[in-house]
Amino acid sequence: MAHNIFKGLGIALITPFQEDGSVDYKSLIRLVEYQLNNGADFFCILATTGETPTLTAEEKQKIKDLIVDLVGGRVPILMGCGGNNTAAVVEELQTGDFRGIDGVLSVCPYYNKPSQEGLYQHFKAIAAATKLPVVLYNVPGRTGVNLKAETTVRLAHDCPNIVAIKEASGNLEQVDEIIKNKPRSFDVISGDDALTFPMISCGAVGVISVIGNALPREFSKMIRLQMQGEYDGARKIHHRFTDLFALLFVDGNPAGVKAMLHEMGYIDNVLRLPLVPTRISTLQRMSEIMKELKI
Repeated sequence: MAHNIFKGLGIALITPFQEDGSVDYKSLIRLVEYQLNNGADFFCILATTGETPTLTAEEKQKIKDLIVDLVGGRVPILMGCGGNNTAAVVEELQTGDFRGIDGVLSVCPYYNKPSQEGLYQHFKAIAAATKLPVVLYNVPGRTGVNLKAETTVRLAHDCPNIVAIKEASGNLEQVDEIIKNKPRSFDVISGDDALTFPMISCGAVGVISVIGNALPREFSKMIRLQMQGEYDGARKIHHRFTDLFALLFVDGNPAGVKAMLHEMGYIDNVLRLPLVPTRISTLQRMSEIMKELKI
């Protein structure tokens, strides 16, 4: 039976772009090394925060190969593979290049708004199409549909290689219900930086983090303290970043974290349409908080 190796601080990796809009591979290498040296436990690549819908097939392949070679087995790599056409996702899993990849993250089908039975059958087909561990991704704010706790638990029991869920519903009651009823071999991973502290308190095993792109050392320290039962120290770190959590997403993701990384000197502040950089007012407030926190 497959087991979940995606625990602790996972980085929802951004894709840096140069001023001309091309992928900035040099900055990507620098960023990954920075994160590896400062507490990253695994990477989640070619997913939402990576602006993957705007990447060409050639760019996605090059990014995947670069990250696999650069990481060199030091930490696990989770790669996005999902969509709202079940047959197309199954075909990608069966014919795509997953060399060096340790698991796939598959988002709930978006736009179609399937029933719970439709979601169950979709993910069951995906699990059957690959030998890799599968991490479900529930993010109703983006997909328009919520994968309910009972459906998640049903999939966890019925599909041995579905090993975890990235829960970004924002519903702690739902998270608690999954953790209460799940099999021991299945884990919950936070999909929301701001809720990581309470979710780990409920029994989640880590986070796939946006802010971890910029602040891996600080955020991984919070998680490690919490896992060791040192809740007061972890809570202090959580509260330090409360204002930043809000600013990260006020103008969309990854606009906020790209602005942070630009302020830190790691990347150009460039996104691909339809996304645009964060507003000047947001950037100014973010810069003020970063100075206050001595980042």
